[in-house]
Amino acid sequence: MRPTIGGERLNRSAGYALHVMTASGAAAGLLALQAVIDGNVRAALLWLLLCQVLDGLDGPIARRIDVVFHAPRVDGYVLDLIVDYLTCVVVPVALMVRLNMLPAEFQTLIAAMVLLLSALWFARTDIETEDHWFNGFPAIWNLAVPTFLILDLSQRTTAIVTVFLAISQLTNVKFPHLVRVVKWRLFTLPFAFIYTLNLFVLSWNYSNETGVENSTLSLVIMIAFPIYIGLISIKRTLFSESEES
Repeated sequence: MRPTIGGERLNRSAGYALHVMTASGAAAGLLALQAVIDGNVRAALLWLLLCQVLDGLDGPIARRIDVVFHAPRVDGYVLDLIVDYLTCVVVPVALMVRLNMLPAEFQTLIAAMVLLLSALWFARTDIETEDHWFNGFPAIWNLAVPTFLILDLSQRTTAIVTVFLAISQLTNVKFPHLVRVVKWRLFTLPFAFIYTLNLFVLSWNYSNETGVENSTLSLVIMIAFPIYIGLISIKRTLFSESEES
């Protein structure tokens, strides 16, 4: 059955509204960057989390309303990459530099390396496998950097982890798309939600003077989720079976 004229118009409006929602992440990213410049760490962390929420919502909605068909004048994939590079890479790197989270003698070099390798990752033609695993670390510095900060990692540890993750962006190590990967999703999605909620609460309570005090539970969540993602990534990389196999 063909859709009615009214239905087509509604779907078209919904499609372009979704593109606007995706693009609004750039505005939120600017507010996060302004907070970084002002030294308002709490606001920067919260704006970055909002960007992550917007990024997590637009993909499933786009697939649900078939935005490629109904709003074809805007390439949602390209738009998403543009916004993500700002919110997932540029702003978190600026936060790292602003708070001197890296050793002073290597800070500019490491920050530049993250920007360079992340740009190359976003331009990969094999960025995602058919079963929705990313090739290489998916440049989610907007989650990695706040985690470094909340855990109060030393400059040396932050530098080592940052360099490792940045280099891994050029590898074929498989990292899961948290929403689209089917295998283990019944566990991964709730765990990701708990981790994000925990990060939100910790960010909300962050103080420029005293930082944030982790409870034992929140500390376990902050450490356990990255370890879990690392383990399933290693498993998928070493045993590169498709989810349909």
